[in-house]
Order: sequence, then C-alpha cells, then structure tokens
Amino acid sequence: MEKTITIGLDLAKSVFQVHGIAEDGRVVVRKALRRSQVLDFFRGLEPCLVGLEACASAHHWANAIGHFGHTVRMMPAAYVKAYVKRNKTDAADAEAICEAVTRPTMRFVPIKTPNEQAACMVLKTRELFVRQRTQTSNAMRAHMAEFGIIAATGMASIDKLIAILRDEADTRLPLAARAALLEVAEQIEQLSARIEALDTKIVKAVKEDETARRLTSIPGVGPIIAASVRAMIQDPGAFRTGRDLAAWIGITPSARSSGGKERLGGITKRGNTQLRSLLVVGATSILKQARRGLKMPAWVVSLMARKPYKVAAVALANKMARTIWALMVKGGTYRAPTVMVGA
Repeated sequence: MEKTITIGLDLAKSVFQVHGIAEDGRVVVRKALRRSQVLDFFRGLEPCLVGLEACASAHHWANAIGHFGHTVRMMPAAYVKAYVKRNKTDAADAEAICEAVTRPTMRFVPIKTPNEQAACMVLKTRELFVRQRTQTSNAMRAHMAEFGIIAATGMASIDKLIAILRDEADTRLPLAARAALLEVAEQIEQLSARIEALDTKIVKAVKEDETARRLTSIPGVGPIIAASVRAMIQDPGAFRTGRDLAAWIGITPSARSSGGKERLGGITKRGNTQLRSLLVVGATSILKQARRGLKMPAWVVSLMARKPYKVAAVALANKMARTIWALMVKGGTYRAPTVMVGA
C-alpha cells in the first residue's frame, strides 16, 4: 500500500471509519474498522497525521494512537461540519476530518492526559451531585407547599423543612407524605455529604498547585473556579489575548456586523458551559458584596448604575476571565486597582 500521510478517523462505539490520503492527495485507504482492530491498524502504519473530532472517548484514542508515533490532532465537530460533502455518513465524516485537519487555519483541541481527564471528572461529578441535590430540594419544597408549608430558596431553608419532617409533633403532614419525604430528605443529606467530601479534595488539590493558588487571589475566584480553570485550560498560551479566552468560554458579545456597521448581541454561550456558569456565579457574589458596601472599581459601579444586574455580572465575569489569562500567562498575583469606589 502506498504511504499514507494523513488519516481522518471517525470515532464511534463499535464501528470506526478510516479515510487516508497520500502525499499527492489521492485516497489510499477507505475502510471500516471494528473497535478491536483500530490499534492494530495504526500500529502497522508509518507515523502520519491523524485527525479526530473532539467527542466522547476522543482523548483516549488520541493518547493511544499517539503512542505509535503518530501526530494526532483533535478538532471541534462544528469546525469539521463545513467539510462534509452532501449527505452525512460515516465515510463522509471521515473524509471531512481528513480534509479539515490539513487546513492551516484550523483550530485544534488540546489532548488531555489521563490525569487531566481525572481532574475534570472530579469536577463533573461534583456538578452532577449539585444538580441532583437542587432537583431533589426543589421537589421537596414543592411537595411540602401542597400542604401549606412554604420555604424560601436556598439550602438553609431545606434544613428547616427537614426539621419539620422529623418533628413528629407537627401534624400538618399525613403519615404517608411524611414517610415519602423523609426518603427525599435522606437523599439530600447524602448528596450534601458527598459534595462536601469532593470539596475537601478539590481545596486540597488547589492548595498544592501554585498556579491555582495564585488564581484564588482574584476576587470572585474560589477553589472550585481555580480547579476548573486548571483542569479545563491546559495551555493558556494557546490564546493570543485574554479576550480570546473569554470568547472561548462564551462570555463575549456575539457579532452580527456587516457593511461597516458593528452590531453586537448577547453573549455567544459557546465553549465551556461549566466554567462560564462558575464565573458568572463568582461575579454575582462580588456584586452582592458591592451592594453591601464593598468598594469596587469605578467602571463596575458605573455599569451597575446603567445596566441590569445580570448584565453587570456577565461583564464582570468577562473581566475575571481576562484576569485569569493574564495571571496564568504572565505570572504574579492579582493587584486591586488603585481607584476603588463604593457602589
């Protein structure tokens, strides 16, 4: 077989599609492989460029194929889609990947090591538990409201509801409802215990990481955000500026400009949803403190006076992302502006 220099590999659960071209662009291999055949196929090839879409199991296959000396590049699926000709099939996808990976302007996804993947899984597991606890708490709040027992938002109010459930002297709840809701209460407490255990591990990891410790010097950036940044941004130098990082996270305005007229819309919401949510929550906590008298930079105070609360929070989150990039690339710790005013 003629030497293959570029391969597009369309990943799947069981059947993988390979599309390979020679130096002159001619197709030299186009075939389907079972999962058990993939590594043997690449083991028998001379080192070449291999393109993958960033999807489930992509990091595993990128690391495994890279061990045979191949140069592996991962690309966002949205960027590959433009190269698919007509109807979508596995063979067409593999051909599109093979073509896209050779484009000089293509953007690639950094390949995570197993340890980096593990760090992300800890954070995703915590996020899952928090989401489950929120859903369960909302269910308890709604069920008890059916009996006229109302509670405000927040976990502190859930603790009050659980105290009512365990107070046998309170007769507002029928026995069957109390028994069912006690099961819900135990589920909430178990989830809270698991979240606290993960938080302890995350805080310990942040204290042991010099870069993560420096990130926590930024107002609004706590251990969870610092750990998320370290796990999800392997190479901050890949972003040319802090704005590029903010755009990757999805907290920059969407541009719909044409004919020399600049039109900016809402934030793009592209990139990493988890990190974007954490940054906005961190920014919101700062604005809440500002309302209580904490001194803030003049631009933040001016923005809060002119714009809705959540718009100001997103703008501050954008600024936090740029500051994070600066600290990761240039080193040092956060220094507060010299001019600070009260909100």
